[in-house]
Amino acid sequence: MPTGIMLVESRPISFDDISEFHRWYDEVHIPAILAVEGFVSARRLQTEDGTSFVALYEIDTDIATAKANLRAAFFEGYIDRPTVVQLDPPPVQQYFQTIDGSTSH
Repeated sequence: MPTGIMLVESRPISFDDISEFHRWYDEVHIPAILAVEGFVSARRLQTEDGTSFVALYEIDTDIATAKANLRAAFFEGYIDRPTVVQLDPPPVQQYFQTIDGSTSH
């Protein structure tokens, strides 16, 4: 059972080639993240106007371990730096943990 999520809000460098942004996320980035121990699923969403995107990654370990595993994968070269994601301002990355006793409705 997931114990938390990592939320990443990002935007493409250019909306002229939005298909490349989506291709990179779906075919390169998400599979790389899901190969990291502790990350078990991913889902992408967009704002109604399609100008901002969120990726939600479910975590099945404690957040400190998930962060450490992700950091190690990045520094060991298993996760490439994005080339199609706007870096100024940078993507927003946040971690949320499940509240004890919470259930899905």
